[in-house]
Amino acid sequence: MREVVTVQLGGFANFIGSHFWNFQDELLGLASDPESDPVFKNPYLNTDVLYRTGETQQGILTYSPRLVSVDFQGSLGSMSSRGTMYSEGSSAPSDVLTWTGGVSTHVSEPHKKNLFLQSLYEEEQENCTTMSGTNSGKNDSRREIQDKDMVECLDNDVQFWTDYSKVHYHPQSLYELSGLWMDAQEFNNYGTGKDAFAEGFRGEEIRERLRFFVEECDHIQGFQFVVDDSGGFSALAAEFLENIADEYTNTPVLLYAASGPGSHMSVRSRKQTIFKELHDAVSFSRLAPFSKLIVPVGLPFLSTSKASTFLHFKDEKPYHCSAVYAAAFHSACIPFQMEPVGPSADLGDVSGAMDVSGLIQMLAGQARQNMVSILDVSMPAPALNGKQGEQSLLGSLQPLTPDVAKDVEDLQAVESMTVHGALGSGGHYALIPEVKDTVHAMYEQARTRPMFCHLSVARSPLPIPLPFPSIFGNLVGQRGELLGSPVSGSSSRGSLDVHSVPMAVRLRSSSAVLPYIENRLGNLRRFGIERGAPGAELLRNWGFGKDEVDDMGETLSKMVMTLDPHSQMSSDSD
Repeated sequence: MREVVTVQLGGFANFIGSHFWNFQDELLGLASDPESDPVFKNPYLNTDVLYRTGETQQGILTYSPRLVSVDFQGSLGSMSSRGTMYSEGSSAPSDVLTWTGGVSTHVSEPHKKNLFLQSLYEEEQENCTTMSGTNSGKNDSRREIQDKDMVECLDNDVQFWTDYSKVHYHPQSLYELSGLWMDAQEFNNYGTGKDAFAEGFRGEEIRERLRFFVEECDHIQGFQFVVDDSGGFSALAAEFLENIADEYTNTPVLLYAASGPGSHMSVRSRKQTIFKELHDAVSFSRLAPFSKLIVPVGLPFLSTSKASTFLHFKDEKPYHCSAVYAAAFHSACIPFQMEPVGPSADLGDVSGAMDVSGLIQMLAGQARQNMVSILDVSMPAPALNGKQGEQSLLGSLQPLTPDVAKDVEDLQAVESMTVHGALGSGGHYALIPEVKDTVHAMYEQARTRPMFCHLSVARSPLPIPLPFPSIFGNLVGQRGELLGSPVSGSSSRGSLDVHSVPMAVRLRSSSAVLPYIENRLGNLRRFGIERGAPGAELLRNWGFGKDEVDDMGETLSKMVMTLDPHSQMSSDSD
């Protein structure tokens, strides 16, 4: 067993994670459903990589994500921090008294379950108390109406990431920062994030949560971090990662640094601009050294980007845009779950297994040793036998990483691509050899090619769970096929219309990421390092001395030099 432990830090990271775990839960349900498409019954994708087995005090077996999620107090909505599958712990006060003064208790009103969560609860109660039976057509019709109502409810009124979660979490998984009620506006200060980890026993409590999951692993292959890097959680993550680097020296960290839509929305004054640009520079320079591979994601306007050509949604809704990033993360994670197979792999359901260490070694451990990768996605991926004039699978891949240069010819570029659920001729799910031959042929014909590309393929597509947002455009069919003419009706289609989609993602180490790093280095110098820099006092307020700021500049400068040894940016000085 080669386990992966997932860590989600911050609001937007947990919005992404909620979708990610919904995908896993949907796949588990489809794999056990005798009436589902056989393509979802893939014995070579091992969900134990991401999940753990357990048992309640009542002897009931459980299967839950190997996850540590950290967020504000009050961010769980109607969900308990102890989840739902285990008995609730006592809420009685401790017998240990350290305060003899007056005590006041503030209790917030419990959040009501929305229509989707109510339905989920009722369904679980029915499963516990009744035997399964056949439904009449009347009940099916009523259920269809309920599904429509639930989908509409979610599209219009998601406040918390738990509002659309259909997964049972272990009591050790969900950690709320006690004393910090949800207010992202007040927690956008890097210094506040540093203090949040160090205050009281928070840091040790979070480490204990992680230790719980790590110690029960047989052979952990790595940590998969998703960090909301647009506010104080970035600072908290850097402190946490530094601890992990000390305690788990040989366990690699794959880090997705995700910027939520709120960080791009508001019109800023010069002071706010300096604040934001310095935060981004400090965040990136502090997170990168504690991970083996860092993947920045978060486009300023995802809805109008080429990555959303066949999608239709609103950027200001985290519930919407986080679904796209979650789909890409799920696809990128598939090689970690593949069982190694022999020479006859092409005849099966998967090909190209790779663990976290293998991915990091390939992308960041080659001669150039660039640790910053770009994430590209094609959602839905076009059919392999695209018609004349249609975009190819390779051409449809578009970056989710911001500030990426286009059409860069990099002779040292290295790529890892995952394609799953690809549709072939006649609309059937393509066999492994068909996908591999098509992708290899596309690379042969491409104008620019990487030095090396690893390809992972699985036949099962991305399932679309009921609580997935209605973000597909009207050119997307039921199995994610791209239609020749739009479907009449609404411009947005959801889980009742689109049941699965073919996906392609690519992680690439390329000099195309240079603008991203150079922008952060330039802003750190301009606003924080140069003589008379307008943000120098702000950095001091965040707890950084001159030497630490200079070290951050040096870290970014080395990253630039790694990709372009002759860059003027890497050699600039005061």
